Amino acid sequence: MRKNVGSNDSVMRILSGAALLGAMFWIDSPWRWLGLLGIAYLITGILRWCPAYALFGVSTCTPPVDE
Repeated sequence: MRKNVGSNDSVMRILSGAALLGAMFWIDSPWRWLGLLGIAYLITGILRWCPAYALFGVSTCTPPVDE
């Protein structure tokens, strides 16, 4: 698996995943189970690989600088 999630994207995924998971415990509504999507955000942020990005050929990683 080649990394296809850049560092800024990774940080945003981890923060939003944590927020979604935390919302599950604060929201008293049938919609709170959508907070489980936070697990996917956390995993893709930590691994820095997104299957949807791989499927569509997208990468937010910066290209290496040639010297």
